[in-house]
Parts: sequence; structure tokens; C-alpha cells
Amino acid sequence: MNSPYFATNFTRRRFLRGAGVMLALPLLECMRPVFGRAAQVKPPRRLFLISNNLGFLPKPFFPKTAGRDYELPATLSELAEVRDEFTVFSGMSHPDVNGGHSAENCFLTAARGPTKSGFRNRISLDQFAVEKLGQLTRYPTLNLGVNIDKANRSLSWTRDGALLPAEDSAPALFRKMFVQGDPEAVKKQLRQLDERGSILDTLTDQTKRLSRSLGGDDRARLDQYLTSVREVEDRLVTAREWELKPKPVATQPEPPDIRDNKLIFEKLDLMLSMAQLALESDSTRIVTLMVDAFATPAFKLHDDVSTTEGYHGLSHHGQAPDKVRQLEDADRQQMILFKKLVQNLAAKREEDARLLDRTMVLFGSHMGDANTHDNTNLPILLAGGGFKHGWHHSFKRDNNTPLCNLYVTLLQRLEAQVDVFGSSTGNVSQYLV
Repeated sequence: MNSPYFATNFTRRRFLRGAGVMLALPLLECMRPVFGRAAQVKPPRRLFLISNNLGFLPKPFFPKTAGRDYELPATLSELAEVRDEFTVFSGMSHPDVNGGHSAENCFLTAARGPTKSGFRNRISLDQFAVEKLGQLTRYPTLNLGVNIDKANRSLSWTRDGALLPAEDSAPALFRKMFVQGDPEAVKKQLRQLDERGSILDTLTDQTKRLSRSLGGDDRARLDQYLTSVREVEDRLVTAREWELKPKPVATQPEPPDIRDNKLIFEKLDLMLSMAQLALESDSTRIVTLMVDAFATPAFKLHDDVSTTEGYHGLSHHGQAPDKVRQLEDADRQQMILFKKLVQNLAAKREEDARLLDRTMVLFGSHMGDANTHDNTNLPILLAGGGFKHGWHHSFKRDNNTPLCNLYVTLLQRLEAQVDVFGSSTGNVSQYLV
């Protein structure tokens, strides 16, 4: 079948077949619609948000001096090879987000008062970005986890403050991104999408009839509700369009399934690689990843060395030398993996740029000091995105700058037309250009 949309005789019916599934050919340049090639002008920008919910030991993490010529402290010394690719921020936090572990779901939401009665979370940075930018890829965002308590913890939250469960299985994520499925499975999914659409059509007709009999205030509330319905309809249309398109072909085989929570760094390394694959294949442009250290038991530090107790127990070290030593080691292991991610993104080319220059990578935590349950002076690293890096920007430690000021800068780099998010009072763009 030759399609007028394609410049050659390549079609979407060409598949790699085997093992009961189909892997679609990648969307090659010669397969793109001619009008699509002309329309795509701006290069994609991406965002990768990572958090460890027990943070890092503050003293070996933060540089003693600010500026360009700061000395790398012990934890960040693992990043010496890439020091010009990232920026350190200190003296940042979310105002009125406290209560120690209670704040762990607020890292990307900045919702105030997590310990107060009746607390309800708010929309997270990733979901807010999608609202502003629209769905540009098959998956608007991917929400991932390592050792995560899926029922209670997530970095990703809806506008109504509902938790979006994280995917913690690398093979499941791989199949979601790359395995096309048989034609009958695709038809079934399309039927489900059509059924949802028909329900919304009926609902819209009924509410329009109801609107004629309502007073002004009720009609305004109903109009707001219908706006939400229309947004869902738009998402269903988009989902149907993506369901008809072939998935890209993976550049590597399906990964192993690491289920042992003691292997936290092996699992983190794998999930970082999967996130990079998602960004590289343009399956999504926004990824979140929570490392659930709180739920991690005694874990392997090295091939022949394990910790003496679980991550949470170590974090309440009370300055005990042996616990501090183990935590310092764990912090360095994460920096080694962060360095690997930065180097891998820098090594990948996308047209005339490095993938790193089009990908903002933020690694941090809602926990400034887990030993004291302190949620101020948060550890924040930012790499990539085409920003000017190599600096330590230090804000007031006794009167922190809202972390959402940095979030606004990230949103603006994504070209979202926003000036405010969460508790922001501005942005920090002047420090990154």
C-alpha cells in the first residue's frame, strides 16, 4: 500500500515478526510525512527529574564556597570529570513543606502543610508541564521508581492531588515502549478508546440539555466541568492517533527484571538507562524517577560488602561513625551513576546537538537532612539543558529561596508559557545563562 503521506514506498505495515509480538520499524526520516518534516522546526526539549527520598549527607554534599571555583566536596568528587556539565544549588526548599518523611510526595508539587489535617497534594511539575505543552509524544510522561512503595509514594500527582503509580519493572517499561502487540490487541485498545469517547459524547449532550434549566452560578460551574470533559475528549483523540502509529524499534534487547531490593544501585542504574532510552527514542520527553530509599532494606554497597541495616535506619545515624561511613559510600555510588547518565547523554548526538544539551536532568530530594527530619537546604543538582554550568549557587541557608523558582526556569526552558508554579516568587534563569 502506497500512502500519499510518505516520500518513499516504506509503509507502516513493515514489521519485524517473532515470539508472538511485532516490533514496528522505527519512524525513519524517509517515512515521515512530507508536511510533517517541514512543520517540525524546533528541536525537542526534555526533562528528567530524579529524587532519593532520604536525600544525602549534607556536609560531604555541599561545597564550602560558592561560585565557579568551588572545591568539590567528598560526595561530589565522583563528578569531577563532568563538573562543567552540572550546577549545584544550596539554600533552596519548599516553604511550609515540612514534617520530615511526610514531605516526600511534595518534592515536585510544593504542596504546603503535608502534616496538616485534611492535606491534599497538588499537581506535580511533570504533569503541569504536560498541561501547558500538550501531548507531544506517545507517552506525555513516564513515572518510574526504584524499590518504590507504589501505593503510597510517587513523584507524579494529578491536578486533583491523586497519586500516579510509578513503574518499577524495567521489562514492563521496555514492552510498553517498544513491543507493538498483535493486531487484535491493537483493535481491542481502539475499541476501548472509542467506547470511552461515546460515553463522553452522551455525557456532553445530557449536560448541555441540563444547562438550559440552571441558574447563572450553576451554569458557570457546569461550564467548568464541560471544559474538563472536552480536555479528556482531546486526550482520547490523541491516544487513538498514537495507538494507530507504530512504536519505535529498540536499540537493545529487553532488560532483565531485577526484583531484589537489596540491589538498589543495580536497579537504579537500569532505570536510568531505561529513562535515557525513553528520551532517546522520543517515547516521551518528561520522565520522573523516585528512589525509594525509605523502603530499601539492608542493601549491597559493593560486590562483597552490604550495609549493616536498612537505608532508613542508616539515615538516622546520630553521627555514629560506622553508619555515616556507609551512607557516604551510598551517596558516592549514586553520584557515580549520575555521572554515567550525564556522560551517556553527552555522547548521544541528535542532529547538530548533544542529547544532554536538550535534556535537563535534576537530581535532588525533599530531605535536607534525614537524620534530623529537616526539609530545608535541599540537595539539588542540575545538569544539561544547554544551561551554563560549573557553578555552585548558594542562597540563604536561614531564609531559603523557593525551589519552585528553579522549577519555573525549567518550565520556561521547555518553552511552557508560565511565570508561576507552586510557591515560586520568580525564577533563577539569571544564574544559568
